[in-house]
Amino acid sequence: MPVTLATIHAARQRIKDAIYHSPCPYSLSLSKLCNAQIYCKLDHLQMTGSFKERGARNKLLQLSPQQKQTGVIAASAGNHALGLAYHGQLLNIPVTVVMPKFAPIVKAANCRGFNATVILHGDSFDAAREKATTLAAEQNLTYIPPFDDPDIIAGQGTLGLEILEDLPDVDAVLVPVGGGGLIAGIATAIKALKPSTQIIGIEPAHAPSLHTAFQNNKPTKVPTHPTLADGLAVAQTGTLCFDIAKQLVDQIVLVDETAIAKAILRLLELEKTVVEGAGAVSLAAMTQNLPNLQNKKIVLLLTGGNIDVTMISRIINRGLASDGRLAHITANIPDRPGNLAKTLNIIANAGGNIQEVRHERQFAPSDVAQVRIDLVVETRDHEHITELQSALTTAGIGVHALACHP
Repeated sequence: MPVTLATIHAARQRIKDAIYHSPCPYSLSLSKLCNAQIYCKLDHLQMTGSFKERGARNKLLQLSPQQKQTGVIAASAGNHALGLAYHGQLLNIPVTVVMPKFAPIVKAANCRGFNATVILHGDSFDAAREKATTLAAEQNLTYIPPFDDPDIIAGQGTLGLEILEDLPDVDAVLVPVGGGGLIAGIATAIKALKPSTQIIGIEPAHAPSLHTAFQNNKPTKVPTHPTLADGLAVAQTGTLCFDIAKQLVDQIVLVDETAIAKAILRLLELEKTVVEGAGAVSLAAMTQNLPNLQNKKIVLLLTGGNIDVTMISRIINRGLASDGRLAHITANIPDRPGNLAKTLNIIANAGGNIQEVRHERQFAPSDVAQVRIDLVVETRDHEHITELQSALTTAGIGVHALACHP
């Protein structure tokens, strides 16, 4: 069955009692940052922390009585699994999910909290999917794909209906892309109702599946690398998703890991909003100052908030370092009393806030009269880092490494 505006409206009617119409507020801070009118669609506020439950519930409700009784299985990096587990529990449908071993711990734990059977298998989404399809055949379970399915796509497309209801004059919608189900659904809904709206897909450069498919005019398997946007780390876009996207999507933008980290940090600081990497890529793209979007009315989709808390501090530090607000300084100084204090005072007088100090003798320079110091310093920006380096050099302290990455 094809995905149409009618099937998306039907999905909306079907799932409306259990899916939250998430807000889409204007952000003054992000608008100033991006030189555009920025609205954030806060779908990370769904019960399971992501948009994925829209498609999951739409699919589960259309299973046969026998399929509901036997149960379903899925492969997922986390959010599709959470959506199925939560709504499967509500609908009394047994759920098994196969997750790659790199799936965030919080997502696996939450799935178990919804009474799903969780299996960790493989180092990629493809490996997890192969395991899930094997188990589906062995145990007579219904396999629920995470994106390449008309019912899943139609469920995700309900986001597009909500966006146009809340912001009918939107100029562009920036959509995170993994397998392509979300962008296929949103593009179908919005292009049918307001064709002038640009639909722009955002992918991590470490997993450019739809970008590569557009280049080759067909779904193409790409090598994926570890990314903060783990929910988007899909090696090949869905066939149905691609067939829809190639007709309706205006542009694909790739973002690197530094931009993703900075976007997570920006949302924390400016919007007081915690999102996972996959949920932040739309802002990461917008901060690249895309020329065709300046001064336009833009919706950024914040699609997921299931970030592992053990990762947050690392991501914050990475973002601060990229901003020049955290510097790593290495220098060799004479191994005499008072020289470390002198160095620290120079940094303090230049406005640097010292966070960490390491005094290294075992692996110090070959000159036994010298000792190496490693410092992590909180700074204002990249210009401030240059000022610190100048102050140290003027005082006769040779800085051998001064990097913005901790």
